[in-house]
Amino acid sequence: MSHDSTQHSSETIVPSAVALLPLAVFLALFIGVGSYLTWQGVDFAFYQLPAPVAALPAVLVGILLSKERLNQSIEQFMRGVGHSDIIAMCMIYLLAGAFAAVAKATGGVDATVNLGLSLLPSSLILPGIFVIAALIATAMGTSMGTIAAVAPVALGIADTAGLDKALTAGVVLSGAMFGDNLSIISDTTIAATRSQGCAMRDKFRENIAIALPAAIAAILLFLFESTPTQAPAVTSIEWLKVLPYITILVLAVAGLNVFVVLSLGLMLAGGVGLLSVPDYGLANWGQDIYAGFGNMQEIFLLSMLIGGMGELMRRQGGLAFLTRLINRIIGGLSRQAKGEQSQKASELGIAGLVSLTNLCTANNTVAIIVAGGVARELAEQNGVTPRRSASLLDIFSCVIQGILPYGAQGLLLGSVFGLSPLTVVSHSYYCFFLAASAMIAVFVKHQQRIAVTA
Repeated sequence: MSHDSTQHSSETIVPSAVALLPLAVFLALFIGVGSYLTWQGVDFAFYQLPAPVAALPAVLVGILLSKERLNQSIEQFMRGVGHSDIIAMCMIYLLAGAFAAVAKATGGVDATVNLGLSLLPSSLILPGIFVIAALIATAMGTSMGTIAAVAPVALGIADTAGLDKALTAGVVLSGAMFGDNLSIISDTTIAATRSQGCAMRDKFRENIAIALPAAIAAILLFLFESTPTQAPAVTSIEWLKVLPYITILVLAVAGLNVFVVLSLGLMLAGGVGLLSVPDYGLANWGQDIYAGFGNMQEIFLLSMLIGGMGELMRRQGGLAFLTRLINRIIGGLSRQAKGEQSQKASELGIAGLVSLTNLCTANNTVAIIVAGGVARELAEQNGVTPRRSASLLDIFSCVIQGILPYGAQGLLLGSVFGLSPLTVVSHSYYCFFLAASAMIAVFVKHQQRIAVTA
């Protein structure tokens, strides 16, 4: 999950398919056991084997596969655990958990839910949540920060209006991924444009032509499904308790750093509790913050373990194997094809490469960085424009990240909503529509060009 391409630029990595075995072990345990227990009719099947426990055998396999000395293998694992991307995600988990716990204890979540229900007609609840999440993610440039801000309120609205919680979680995830994919300050956008050598505005234009139809399709689906089972009761609006949420949403839209946004929200929520909630003191505030930390324990541990496992796979040649495999396949197809067919093969290769890399790293930014060099080479050899290759890198990494049950976004939403991450990502309809839209764009674009030239 974590890879520092500059720190290890001088090392020699031999491609190896065997190095991907830890990921196979983790998926077999995490998804296999949960699916089997679901088939057996066990309640909360995916909670019977906690994901961090499922990751432990995979980490052990990764260490055993290493040809380095034991101490060096463990050091490589720890380097992955402590990578800045992993630590940043874990800090977001903690701050998000603390803010959600304090806001709930002080009445902020209930007050904000009430405000949302008073502003949104019942037929527009889910599309409204999607649009709000999309706007925040576009402004912040981070899907994680968006989910942290929106998910508790969305959960409250779902409970009050009797909406399906899994679908509501999927709406939040869909909006967050849409905005993150298009944001010009997103780390994925920056990585994609820099690695391909194109301007951000050019990549945005290429991207939105593919993403907008997918977003419209998702909104129409959410509109059709946005029918509450019960008429939500709306009471008078408590503006003081709503203030922390309004503040973080405004600051998020203004593009302020996610750590600053969540920290200010946490302080405001505590301050409101001290002022307006009887018998709520500093001790209660501290206990709620710690309880919020505890709510994030599972995804905190899993992110660190997956980060270390990803570093072991990278150092042992797993990602290099994927890169070489895609390069060979596309190289062979390109030699057999000419012109438009060669470009199409190259575009599909770029999509496949970043998708497979994202599956192994569970981090869309890292996947773009790892795949960027080969993607640029494929694009230059086969006449694919830099903006097109940058767009494909960002789109397909977004698709995979949004449907990964062990990705940070699905884990955070699963924790907030009390659902299995697999259930959450199965409702990430925007990501499914985005994949279909991107594939149509690849094939239809080339068919149209062939027809014009003919």
